[in-house]
Amino acid sequence: MEGVNISTNQKGDVKTLRKVLRLARPFRSLFIFSFALGVLVAAISTIRPYLIKIIVDDQILNRNYSGILKWSIISLVFLVLEFLSRYGFGYISGILGQSVIKDLRVKVFNHVKRLNLRYFDQTPIGTITTRTINDVEAINNIFSEGIITLTTDILTLIAVFSLMFYLNWKLTLVSLIPFPFIILATYVFKEAVKSSFHEVREKVAQMNAFVQEHLTGMRIVQVFNAEQQEQEKFEQINIEHRDANLKSVWYFSIFFPVVEIILALSIGLMVWYGAVLSLKYNGKPGDIIAFLMYLNLAFRPLRMMADKFNTLQMGLIAAERVFKLIETEDKLEKTGTIQKTAIQGDIEFKHVWFAYDQENYVLKDISFKVNSGETIALVGATGSGKSSTINILSRFYEIQRGEILLDGIDLKNYTLESLRKGIAVVLQDVFLFSGTVMDNITLNDPNISEETVLKTAQLVGADEFILNLPGGFNYPVMERGATLSVGQRQLISFIRALVYNPKILVLDEATSSVDTESEQLIQRAIEVMVKGRTSLVIAHRLSTIQNAHKIIVMDKGEIKEMGTHEELLAKEDGLYQKLHAMQFQGT
Repeated sequence: MEGVNISTNQKGDVKTLRKVLRLARPFRSLFIFSFALGVLVAAISTIRPYLIKIIVDDQILNRNYSGILKWSIISLVFLVLEFLSRYGFGYISGILGQSVIKDLRVKVFNHVKRLNLRYFDQTPIGTITTRTINDVEAINNIFSEGIITLTTDILTLIAVFSLMFYLNWKLTLVSLIPFPFIILATYVFKEAVKSSFHEVREKVAQMNAFVQEHLTGMRIVQVFNAEQQEQEKFEQINIEHRDANLKSVWYFSIFFPVVEIILALSIGLMVWYGAVLSLKYNGKPGDIIAFLMYLNLAFRPLRMMADKFNTLQMGLIAAERVFKLIETEDKLEKTGTIQKTAIQGDIEFKHVWFAYDQENYVLKDISFKVNSGETIALVGATGSGKSSTINILSRFYEIQRGEILLDGIDLKNYTLESLRKGIAVVLQDVFLFSGTVMDNITLNDPNISEETVLKTAQLVGADEFILNLPGGFNYPVMERGATLSVGQRQLISFIRALVYNPKILVLDEATSSVDTESEQLIQRAIEVMVKGRTSLVIAHRLSTIQNAHKIIVMDKGEIKEMGTHEELLAKEDGLYQKLHAMQFQGT
């Protein structure tokens, strides 16, 4: 059974390696040039010991001083050539690896930003960061220290052993008696370190996920005085990461001394048998010197080959993870072909059922209609399905049953670009990126002018506070807008939504987290924003949605009531009436 697993893993490694090599196709010339330099390194490095043999046997023993000088110069020339070829090989391999991972990292990020939001709901951001940065970087080693370098080492070994057999096959066979032991040690070491490296990658991903999550939520950690508990969790993750690394350190600390012992044994056998040959058969001392150099030349790549195999293996493990991410099909199918530039804004939900996990429905048989230019409000307790309703309107998630029509056309028939271009969403938790206020409003869209931004800011009444910031619209916003108040962040998100001039506006509890003064300012901005637009407003504060054309009351994923503010209040023992009474009792 174990053999089957090994065979399966090897097949998987070969398959992954083929995928990695396909990444180098755009850089075929660099790959070929690097490989050619590797062959040149293998050839030149094996010639120098043979030149030393010639100097010793043919020149020094014959006291040919001019010959010694001549062959020494030739040997020096080959030494310089070896230096230049090794330098070129390392540099070109490095360029190849960096070029490949640059393209791959762009490809991974491009794929990640198109994934379904469900994927981000289920996968820690730190894990995705590890895949995009650390694992992609590890793939670079496949080219700079892995497959091409291994090929060069193998070619060097072939050349070395060929010359050794050519010079003296008996001495070669004696010297290689310990060779099977190093093959066995290399295989055992490779398999052991492969397992430990796999564990190291797992622990790195866990650590990145933990650090990213806790740095983002550091305010909560400090507010609840949870530093000690979280520190203990982090220390435990660090201990597991250290232990995983120590396993590989332990394997390395055993393997290299074993290789040195086997090398010493091989040299000892070679010197002993070489001395016997010299005494009995008048052997040449140049052979022993050349063999000594050849054994060191052979054992150097053998000593490093296991390490390079594991560098290659670590790169393949990382590549497997990256390809798994790239091949993730958890994204909406782009089946739509309609690119409608002028959306009217008529929305209709027809018997819509939706579940995040394909089983537990959070929306059940939802049906309602919104005419162009109308404002509809969604109210209900937390978990009633309000946010899910607006999420599926923009096709962030796919519904299981029913239809959602926009201007009488099923959403699935629109291209995602044209659909989302006509819908602007303002969330309760406003996310601002590092950059200027202007960058956060335009999202670096060159089609949005500063004049448009300024007019929109004046329209929602946000221009005054922005212009009072140091630098105005060029004020640097820290990560997540930490240096701005909740109300200021909300107003910036309003401008960001309106500069695209959407026909449909979605407001998800836009006033729930602001103070009374900011709420009044934001409420006035909302009144300006919804004019002439189809608007879906989620609100906990019922005072903010009394003028809506229609109010939908939701509970446990179902529509319980629907009507205007007055109509719903008139219903005795109605759910809306109870919500209204709870908010306004004592007022």
